[in-house]
Amino acid sequence: MKKAIKIHHKDKDSHKQAAEIIKKGGVAVIPTETVYGFAADAFNIEARKTIYKIKGRNFKKPLIIMTADIESVKILTDIPEKALKIAKKFWPGQLTLIFPTTELGKILSGGRDNIGVRIPDNEFMLRLLKEIGTPLWTTSVNSSGDKSAKEFDETMKFEELVDVMIDGGKCEFSFESTVIDMVKFPYIVIRKGCLDTNEILKYI
Repeated sequence: MKKAIKIHHKDKDSHKQAAEIIKKGGVAVIPTETVYGFAADAFNIEARKTIYKIKGRNFKKPLIIMTADIESVKILTDIPEKALKIAKKFWPGQLTLIFPTTELGKILSGGRDNIGVRIPDNEFMLRLLKEIGTPLWTTSVNSSGDKSAKEFDETMKFEELVDVMIDGGKCEFSFESTVIDMVKFPYIVIRKGCLDTNEILKYI
């Protein structure tokens, strides 16, 4: 029975080790400033399916894309002008924004006309994303319906189901990101999270 390779986020070249495994199709447990996440190369369909299987998640429920910068987001989505102002203000950060997909975004998401994206405010994750050079499909570490993992110990029950696990200690905020649907106006708050939605909506 396999067990995941475990890496501490402060280990030398930790992001490079994790990136190499993900590039080969591996599924990772990664730390962010909100909660721990499962992550896979956005261009690897089989790795994305593996995340759904591990979580027991309904395939109709989308995963979230994480990227290192706004330019990468623009390749996958059409960002409305007003939304771009918010993205520049709150990214990197604890904010997930849902945008219409581009043609490439539709291919990656299995034909969806919108996807949620986030640039995390976590040093390890930003180094990892830059090292990989492609977006990651992500979702919280938990079985569907359970609470999200906020400390590394809480992710250990998945060690035989993933390929690499990065120990980032306790998540800084230990609460999910705020999610806003910006596909069309008026924008809709899908999930209240770390960021105050009233503060965000001031920038519209």
